[in-house]
Amino acid sequence: MGDIRRRGAVVLGTAALVAPLSVVVGSTTAQAAAYCTTQTGPHQKQVEKFLGRPVDGKQSVNDCKAIQAFQTKHAISPAAGLAGPVTWGVMDLMNRQKAVGRNPNKAGACPVNRGRIACVDLTLQLSWIQDGTKLVHGPVPVRTGRDGHETRTGLKKVSWRDIDHVSSLYDTPMPYSQFFDGGQAFHSVGISVWGQPGSHGCVNMTKTDAAAYWKLLRTNDDVFVYGRKPGT
Repeated sequence: MGDIRRRGAVVLGTAALVAPLSVVVGSTTAQAAAYCTTQTGPHQKQVEKFLGRPVDGKQSVNDCKAIQAFQTKHAISPAAGLAGPVTWGVMDLMNRQKAVGRNPNKAGACPVNRGRIACVDLTLQLSWIQDGTKLVHGPVPVRTGRDGHETRTGLKKVSWRDIDHVSSLYDTPMPYSQFFDGGQAFHSVGISVWGQPGSHGCVNMTKTDAAAYWKLLRTNDDVFVYGRKPGT
C-alpha cells in the first residue's frame, strides 16, 4: 500500500500457484537459522506430509531443517523449525489454493456480467482476471492486507497506474502499481506472497503476475474484492 504520488523507480522472482510439496534441506534459497528445535509441534504429521518427510509425528533433525527452510523462505518467524499453527496455516492455505484448480469462480462470487474484471478472493488469498465466464489469467496467489490494514472489499475500478511507483508513505518500491481504492493497489513485491502477516492493504503479487496484470488491465477496468483474510 502507498499513496498515489509518482516517484522514482525500481522493480520477486516467479512464484507458481502450485505450492512446492517438498523443501530441499540445505537449499540456498532458504538458509536455515542456527537454532533448530527438537520439540515436536502440534501439527507435526500434517507438516511432515506437506514437506514430503516421513510421517511419524516425531520431530527429527532433518524434519526441523526442512521446516526451518520453509519458514525462512516464507518469512515465518521465529524460524526455529517448529511445526506450529502459523507454519501449518500457510501450508494449509497453499493446499486449498491448489485445490481450486482452474475454476476459481466456481461459486460465482465475482461478477460475470461486467466484461473484463480482476477478482480478489481474500479468504483464499487468490486473484484472477476473467471476462464474463472466461478465465483470462490465474488464479494466482496474492498477499493482502494484514489485521488493521485490511484490503477493502467491494466493486472498484482501476483508477491510476504507475509501473515504477514508490510509496512515499513507506518509502517502498511498488512496481507495476495499479490503484483501485485510494492507496490500495495491485503491485509486485520482493518477498514471498505467503509471507506473514500481510500487506498494508495492497494486493501483493510476484513480479511475473504483476507484470501480466499490467498488460491485461487498463484504467477503468473493474476490480472486485470479497471474502475475509484469515486472521483479520
